[in-house]
Amino acid sequence: MAYQPRAPNQGNSADESNSNRRLYNPYQDLHLPTQTLYNLPTSPEFLFQEEAHAQRRSWGENLTYYTGIGYLAGATAGAAKGFASGVKAIEPTDTLKLKINRILNGSGHAGRQIGNRCGVIGLLYAGLESGMVAVRDTDDIINSVVAGLGTGALYKAAAGPRSAAVAGAIGGMLVGLAVTGKQALKRYVPI
Repeated sequence: MAYQPRAPNQGNSADESNSNRRLYNPYQDLHLPTQTLYNLPTSPEFLFQEEAHAQRRSWGENLTYYTGIGYLAGATAGAAKGFASGVKAIEPTDTLKLKINRILNGSGHAGRQIGNRCGVIGLLYAGLESGMVAVRDTDDIINSVVAGLGTGALYKAAAGPRSAAVAGAIGGMLVGLAVTGKQALKRYVPI
């Protein structure tokens, strides 16, 4: 028989007739202390034991991470640039709707363009870095710098060999500075 709540005006006679009733407790037959029932592990859990030994992301995770971060950062920067150009394009005779439309169109257009470019750069970088790790079977700074060189060169390859060489050098230097800065932060900034 299910639990039925009583009205507050019922007397003690209902207590005497319903004294053999109790509330349902789903944990009564487990015979476990409730303190240990919800103690969850704090260490990461892995489906396969090989994943526990890996100290870096897989190539697929790497690809998704760098592409997503590149697109998000590029879209944000592009939207800010488009917002500024949209505000500059406003004419004194524009209505409020037209002003908002110029700003939104400028933000969307520049955000898509720059976001897609940065996403492609992230995709190229992640693919080259994962390829370098697979070929060299080590994960060090050289992989990152060579992947930066290759990314810049591949991204500007259609513009000619001179542009590809300059872009490759810029990409390698940027990645080298980023990796060096990350190591300096790890060493000197307690987090």
